[in-house]
Amino acid sequence: MSIEPSVRRAPGIGSGALGRQPDSLADVLERVLDKGIVIAGDIVVNVLDIELLTLKLRLFISSAETAREMGLDWWSHDPFFSGREGPAELGDDAAAELDALRKRVAELESRLEEQAGPPAPSLDGHRQ
Repeated sequence: MSIEPSVRRAPGIGSGALGRQPDSLADVLERVLDKGIVIAGDIVVNVLDIELLTLKLRLFISSAETAREMGLDWWSHDPFFSGREGPAELGDDAAAELDALRKRVAELESRLEEQAGPPAPSLDGHRQ
């Protein structure tokens, strides 16, 4: 015959005294990432009642999906974060506009070269 010890918890905060079980860290983190949380604060540095520095901090914590739903998806368009770097990754309109601008710059550079004439000799007597 085995006797199992009974576990008794004293009533109090965190032990279900309010009729519900405490949330685990994973539950709290899931809720924060699902809904999002905004933390705002100001840090002011004063010396002898002279304000030297003010930092305004605004922190938004959420999942990427929640941020996209709110229109905060800057990282998906930033080449540094998205890994897209060249015009091949741009949309058709942007790639066509980029090509047109490159052609226009080349045309303007050739006009400038025609107007300037041959390059001036350098100090050592050779043309550049």
